[in-house]
Amino acid sequence: MLQEFKKFLITGNVVDMAVGFIFGAAFGTVVKSLVANVIMPPIGLLMGGVDFSSLFIALDGKEYTSLTALDAAGAPAIKVGVFLNDVISFTILGFVMFMMVKAYNRLKAAEPAPEPAAPTGKTCGECGMEIPVAAKSCPYCRTPQ
Repeated sequence: MLQEFKKFLITGNVVDMAVGFIFGAAFGTVVKSLVANVIMPPIGLLMGGVDFSSLFIALDGKEYTSLTALDAAGAPAIKVGVFLNDVISFTILGFVMFMMVKAYNRLKAAEPAPEPAAPTGKTCGECGMEIPVAAKSCPYCRTPQ
């Protein structure tokens, strides 16, 4: 069982999956930073100086000056801005992954297809049974081939 597990871990698919997972996690962090620090600030500026990351609705009825103050107080809230940033991050990440899979599929399609194996059998014209290609007569009905 230990040998089977070792073989499973060493196979290319498991290693590829692990590398992909690590790469995906790092890429997700980069996309999240891109949205929070590059994309949303200009959009907020165009919308009258709104900082999307600090948009929230406090559910306890009190006023909080920032998201940090809200979190420090432990107050329940609907964090609209954080959710909006996450939706945009998810959309960008999904689009990039779609493009990567599309490029991968294009590369896979460009690979030549393996040549089909030579047939090892043929069908007898008389009885319809499968017989070896080199057969001089059908072993079932004795019809010459």
